[in-house]
Amino acid sequence: MQIKKFTFNPFEENTYIVYDETSQCAIIDPGCYMPEEKEELLGFIAEQKLNPVLLLNTHCHVDHIFGNKLIYDTFGLKPQFHQLELRLLEAAGEYSKQWGIFLEPSPAAEKYLNEGDVISFGNVSLEILFTPGHSPGSLCFYHKQQKIIIGGDVLFQMSIGRYDLPGGDEQTLLNSIRAKLFTLPADVKVLPGHGPETTIGFEKMYNPFLV
Repeated sequence: MQIKKFTFNPFEENTYIVYDETSQCAIIDPGCYMPEEKEELLGFIAEQKLNPVLLLNTHCHVDHIFGNKLIYDTFGLKPQFHQLELRLLEAAGEYSKQWGIFLEPSPAAEKYLNEGDVISFGNVSLEILFTPGHSPGSLCFYHKQQKIIIGGDVLFQMSIGRYDLPGGDEQTLLNSIRAKLFTLPADVKVLPGHGPETTIGFEKMYNPFLV
């Protein structure tokens, strides 16, 4: 499994493309907003001769779904996310207007993902962890073999996701991190929705919100 990270849009959101030797790939949280960002994402897919087969959203805040329509228009893929994120997806246009940002409406979900589901493409399998708190239906995607988790806005290097946005809750978020993430091996690499990567072990020892 290989992972390509892009950092897009005014919120400096991390978009991930996950792929393997079969050339099938999943696009996770496409945050591409500016035309050059869209070109960069599509250019990488074309250069690597990848075949996108999945569009996944860890959650549906606007900065993580800017590119959903682009991916649908280009590859015919509808997003997959937790059903509790539907209200956020439906309200995303109004939130964008409040910030003076235009959002191309995302297509509706192809299917809803739940705790314990396994997403497979090519030779890659990602386990679904339900980690609410930053948003009602936040999900993390865990590759057990390579000890990598794509965690959205749940856990950051020396920080945690915001919980003051609609549907957020501080105690729920802390419980999610402790019960779902901190029970993983210490050397699991965390690829967050913003900022640099970290590890479970480092955050258990040094994250000021959790020690």
